[in-house]
Amino acid sequence: MRSMRARRGGPPRRWSRSHWAVVVVGVVAAAAVGVGGYLVLDHSSGPSGPRALTADEVNRLAIARFRNYEAGGRAVTITVPTTAGGLVITGSVDYRGGLGYGVVRGTGRDASGDGLIQWDATTVFAHPMADVPAEPPASPPEGQWHRRPLQTSGSSLDSALLIALNLGSDRPDNAELLPQNGAAWVGRDEVGGHEVDVMSGPSARARPGTAGNVRYWVDPDGTMHRVQADVASEPRPVVVDFDARPYVPVRPAPGVVPTR
Repeated sequence: MRSMRARRGGPPRRWSRSHWAVVVVGVVAAAAVGVGGYLVLDHSSGPSGPRALTADEVNRLAIARFRNYEAGGRAVTITVPTTAGGLVITGSVDYRGGLGYGVVRGTGRDASGDGLIQWDATTVFAHPMADVPAEPPASPPEGQWHRRPLQTSGSSLDSALLIALNLGSDRPDNAELLPQNGAAWVGRDEVGGHEVDVMSGPSARARPGTAGNVRYWVDPDGTMHRVQADVASEPRPVVVDFDARPYVPVRPAPGVVPTR
């Protein structure tokens, strides 16, 4: 794992075509192995798919993750399905530093885990709170932050955290390889007042049957407004909404050292 300093200062990477073929699937490579889609579209705005992507749509999907990196970070709301009731994380993801931060609220039995959360690609840091604020404080509080490894399988929460973190890239994805690997147009929708195209991600060659298990809501500028992904541990999908709230730069909690 490279340090954040090395990523920013080092020379651009040269990736092989085989790497490009699976890079966009890295968003969900450890998580998206469910079947079927949980998708609601506004069919009144146009025809529904799936169909092949146009050249413009391919280019917009290819730059969508780069747009997040280019912005530095995005405000997010992550909806996580769980057998105990479900979780909602409201916060921000720093796509250059590789660090997420937010407030966790649960329903049912999951309410016992309410508090603050920070995470990177390998570790989750939790700060339980009895009365959580509407949004995370700009400066993470002092006090006890519980640390544990991020699980790459078997946890819908950790899968959701990893999916959200991987929705940024320091360069566009390879537009030529996206349609070759199963990316398609699904339909049109509206999110937060934005007209968007809904596109499915490419299939993962190492995981048969995963085509169509990831959906990207992308506007004409190539900006993501929502991502939905099936996860192996739950019948319902994880949903990442990119909010209209201003992005608040993520500050590491006491003792947290970003791994990117």
